[in-house]
Amino acid sequence: MKLVPVASLCTLVMLTQPVLAADPAPANPLGGLVLRADENRSANLLDKAVARFRKVGDAAFDEFNRASQFRDRELYVYALATDGTLLASGGSSAALVGRNVATMRDAAGKPFFREMLDIAAKSGEGRVEYRWLNREDNREEPKVTLFRKVGERIIAVGYYVPRATPAQAKDLLERAVAAVKEKGTQTALAAFNALDGGFVQDDLYVFAIDLESQRFLAHGAIPKLVGSEGRTVRDPKGKAIVADMVNIASRKGEGELDYAWRNPVTDKLETKHSFIRRVDGMLVGVGYYTR
Repeated sequence: MKLVPVASLCTLVMLTQPVLAADPAPANPLGGLVLRADENRSANLLDKAVARFRKVGDAAFDEFNRASQFRDRELYVYALATDGTLLASGGSSAALVGRNVATMRDAAGKPFFREMLDIAAKSGEGRVEYRWLNREDNREEPKVTLFRKVGERIIAVGYYVPRATPAQAKDLLERAVAAVKEKGTQTALAAFNALDGGFVQDDLYVFAIDLESQRFLAHGAIPKLVGSEGRTVRDPKGKAIVADMVNIASRKGEGELDYAWRNPVTDKLETKHSFIRRVDGMLVGVGYYTR
């Protein structure tokens, strides 16, 4: 999926300090548990909607559109015909009801409805990832939708995933390292630092630090860090973040590190887990926020 700029640029402008002493970092990151909880809520609502559809057929669509029992906070039910016509929606896609959405693409150009229809035809159920408007915070965010085919209808429920996953962080790091090797250090660093360089999405971004001087060469969320000294950077618990990363990259060539850092999307100090790699005399890293 093509990466797009973070939704709120003003958030990045405000982030002039790498860490703050307030808001102590969580001792035990539970981001994975929160994600599973959202998926479980979606699966439960989907089971409920499918059961109702099996009982009353298309008459369930009016309930999906309006009834509170088919909403769970930001979660809602929607339904498609197998030809791609949207038949019901209790959420932000309500304006599309009655229209064929088979060729519709998300902001990143992904034909997610087409993917859903194809998977449903082949397997009867599945999941699809795309970007969609979250009315709870009026922002376009990554979304995972679970769906099930019942006769000629597809019933679906999705949950929003504003935080990047470990897999997405690793994938972005691989692309960043490849950019350094294929396009050269300076070209890659310029892309890492640019909001439209293809290396910033939501709370996910690339940073780079010179191994010898320990100065920041790139930082996709806090541009003011570029050129600054990293030796003295510590999180609220006193962890020497940059020094520890440089030590890992110098000794092992790659590794991982947990520390507290401000999330550019939530603007809160959170626990971050970063993957780092030594390449061309510097360390390149990407981290995801766990809570």
